[in-house]
Amino acid sequence: MHNECKQQLAIHCKIRLKECLDNSWSEWFEHMEISTKNNVTTLAGRVPDQAALHGLLIRIRDLNLTLLEVQCQYGHPKGG
Repeated sequence: MHNECKQQLAIHCKIRLKECLDNSWSEWFEHMEISTKNNVTTLAGRVPDQAALHGLLIRIRDLNLTLLEVQCQYGHPKGG
């Protein structure tokens, strides 16, 4: 396995929800940027790892929010 594969990569995520949330939810969703347009809320920001992403998705489930889309892009290794 290559060294670059072993390094943890930053994950930049965009999560779209059917419900409208305001910025007061940002802390609860790991300080992600929250925007709402046409009754769809977008959470956007960096997630440190897959476990944190799963944690966000569990919070969405626990609030009974409707998940419309999840987009993730892997960036550069943390600290490098």
